[in-house]
Amino acid sequence: MKIVLTGGGTGGHVIPNLSLIPELKKHFDEIYYLGGNGIEKELVQKNPDIKFVEIPTCKRNKSCKLCNVALPFKLLSCVHKIKKVLKEIKPDIVFSKGGYVSLPVCVASYLLKIPVVSHESDMTMGKANKVIYKLSSKMCTTFEKTSENLKKAVYTGSPIRESLGKGQKEMGLKMTGFKDDLPFVLVTGGSTGAEKLNEVVFSSLKTLTQKYNIIHLVGKNKGKKIASPHYFQMEFCSNIEHLFATADVVVSRAGSNAICELLYLKKPMLLIPLPKSKSSRGDQVDNAKYFEEKGLARVLAQDDLTPATLEKNIDYLFTHKTKISNIYSNGNKNIVNVILDVIKKKS
Repeated sequence: MKIVLTGGGTGGHVIPNLSLIPELKKHFDEIYYLGGNGIEKELVQKNPDIKFVEIPTCKRNKSCKLCNVALPFKLLSCVHKIKKVLKEIKPDIVFSKGGYVSLPVCVASYLLKIPVVSHESDMTMGKANKVIYKLSSKMCTTFEKTSENLKKAVYTGSPIRESLGKGQKEMGLKMTGFKDDLPFVLVTGGSTGAEKLNEVVFSSLKTLTQKYNIIHLVGKNKGKKIASPHYFQMEFCSNIEHLFATADVVVSRAGSNAICELLYLKKPMLLIPLPKSKSSRGDQVDNAKYFEEKGLARVLAQDDLTPATLEKNIDYLFTHKTKISNIYSNGNKNIVNVILDVIKKKS
């Protein structure tokens, strides 16, 4: 059997797809990935088990409404080209992780009567996934609440990378060059980084590095030259499992995939969600609130983020460590079972 995966633009649309590969290999002879010339191309091409096919994409311009006038025509053009690709591959099914990269792939699949299974990570569906849901045979969800009152949705949980459980603190120390003399704080703004979070961390280093070793993932081209024996900076880390194993506390954006991975690893976390704006529908705020109410995370709004509040909240996590007793369940098998069930019903 053959399967096509799609999704891109951010790590949140790519990494969950890659998390499914070990489970998918048990059932599919060929695995293809249809994506644009973004982070998906960079990450997927490193995996020898996947055949990456670059496709045309079209993205809505959130800051220029006039620029979107031609968007429907661009979408039709993308769909037309992707249909040709799918006809050559002849997949049994398409799995979509959402986002603008996935939309034309799912439309093309629907027109060719290739079944689509999709996944929604957040509490509420994004604009692309609202359309993709209508084209899907089934939509898997990270949150049980998301699947309520949706006939084609099924709660499966989130895909989790198997490699996360194989992290070694010794490797993390080797990567960072740190000595095990102070507690460790890992700060990450996601695959694309978080400028406001970065700037506040830069401004806080004088006091933070007196108490903690700071591991800082800044995002592509968002770094700053800083010399400190207790500060380590990277743009992006492909073997982040070793940094997670080293970290005592994690400061993170509130993407659903990131939160679920931290829960899986039982890491105390400070979440700084991307606020509702032109570039965000506020999904991270909803995610953070949900886990804060369950006592599994501490939340600091970006509007309240300063060097003083950042330090205060990190200190709080070290003095009031929440024991995460239940390991977050890995949704990989659940999702693949849904995929297999859809193929079975079609045949």
